[in-house]
Amino acid sequence: MRRRHRETLEMLFAHPVSGNIPWRRIEGLFAELGAEISERKGSRIGVRLFGDRRVFHRPHPSPNADVGVVVSIRNWLRRNGVEP
Repeated sequence: MRRRHRETLEMLFAHPVSGNIPWRRIEGLFAELGAEISERKGSRIGVRLFGDRRVFHRPHPSPNADVGVVVSIRNWLRRNGVEP
């Protein structure tokens, strides 16, 4: 895993939970993990990873993911054996 993606993973698992993680870095991590990413209606994206499909809403106007999304992604990654 590239250093930038490893840093993003560490940011996702940091305590306290950060609401300042750029969404583009999270999408990049998904791609690095082998996700299939598709555009959906509005600002939504579909992420197929771990044999599972999730739909996320790209944050706007801020480019950063909020705390709730970070916790959701962290739990999803942890359940599938991905941790820093």
